Amino acid sequence: MIMKLIVLGIMKFSIITLVALVFCCSLNAQAKYEREFRIKKSQFPQASLAQAEPFLEGVRKLRYYKEIDSSKQTYEIKFKRNKLNYSVEFNDKDVLEDIEVGISEVDIPKASYQEMEAYLKENFSKYKIRKIQQQYPRTAFSSTEETFRNAFQNLMLPEIRYELIVHAKTTGHYMDFEILFDFEGKFLSQRKSLPPNYDHVLY
Repeated sequence: MIMKLIVLGIMKFSIITLVALVFCCSLNAQAKYEREFRIKKSQFPQASLAQAEPFLEGVRKLRYYKEIDSSKQTYEIKFKRNKLNYSVEFNDKDVLEDIEVGISEVDIPKASYQEMEAYLKENFSKYKIRKIQQQYPRTAFSSTEETFRNAFQNLMLPEIRYELIVHAKTTGHYMDFEILFDFEGKFLSQRKSLPPNYDHVLY
């Protein structure tokens, strides 16, 4: 009888532990974090750099970054062109992911922006939009050249997306979120964003 109770106790403990581990893993899978580090040009993947350099003539404030999140790492080239801030992102397989250009609220169609605001108001008790970027996904266009051309012309196309960096209050405290919407302002994805580490260059 005593042995049976011990066995049952061990089984109960094992089940509770397993459930707790699954729950924790689930939370970690849902919470995606990302952080940027500035790197040297020599540390930027050369195959990615070779694709971007033909389009970088005459740009200003050229900088290189490595971005790490909970599921992947990417590389970004940031620069200023015709008074606009650009970011060109490659994955770790040297594939262009997207090109982003910094914009403001007035650059977004009114109906699309209202959709975004509705999402923010529904999901956060308080929030402040810190940055808006217009995103040109490489997969939406026929080539890398077309992606650069559309981004540099700042074209309003149905394929573009909007990335918002939002400082918002949730569960009693504030956090930064990176939230992605489509051209019509419909929600696509969201992840938590850690403060960028620009003070130290990765050597």
